[in-house]
Amino acid sequence: MSRIGNQPIAVPDGVDIQIEGSGVTIKGPKGELSDSFNSEMSIEESDGVIKISRPSDESEHKAFHGLTRSLIANMVTGVSEGFEKNLELVGVGYRVQQTGKGVTLNVMLSHSVVIQPPEGVTLEVEDNNKIKVSGIDKQAVGQIAAEIRKVRPPNAYTGKGIRYAGEYVRIKPGKSARRA
Repeated sequence: MSRIGNQPIAVPDGVDIQIEGSGVTIKGPKGELSDSFNSEMSIEESDGVIKISRPSDESEHKAFHGLTRSLIANMVTGVSEGFEKNLELVGVGYRVQQTGKGVTLNVMLSHSVVIQPPEGVTLEVEDNNKIKVSGIDKQAVGQIAAEIRKVRPPNAYTGKGIRYAGEYVRIKPGKSARRA
């Protein structure tokens, strides 16, 4: 029994849903998302609630059941509220600047790194060491945040680098601390 797949998805006011076979289009105050899902999953909308059902209890159908429900729920949340990830630059001399729609990172590399967001994702710089990534597509927001973090991930010995806000970086002891 799929615990996630069986949960109904509540549709907030101001969100319109169109279901055409295995394709779903969701329009809301923040924008529009559309995607197609496994054709064996049955997607139905009634009285402001979306329900997904599967044809059998095969393991593949169970997996697609939960996946389909999660993706549709993320689409509904995205067009109504949006998604956001916050990044912090930690380290002396580490800074970020807004350049048009993108950002320029100065993180002690031999060159500046310019990152341009894809369509539907916005990058905002707060202070000179915080980046806010926001958009309606959860996957795109997470992907661009991961690409920014990958430029200079946190160092395990000093803690310097780009990290998610609130991320705990475990600091390893250096050579002299190990010997003692």
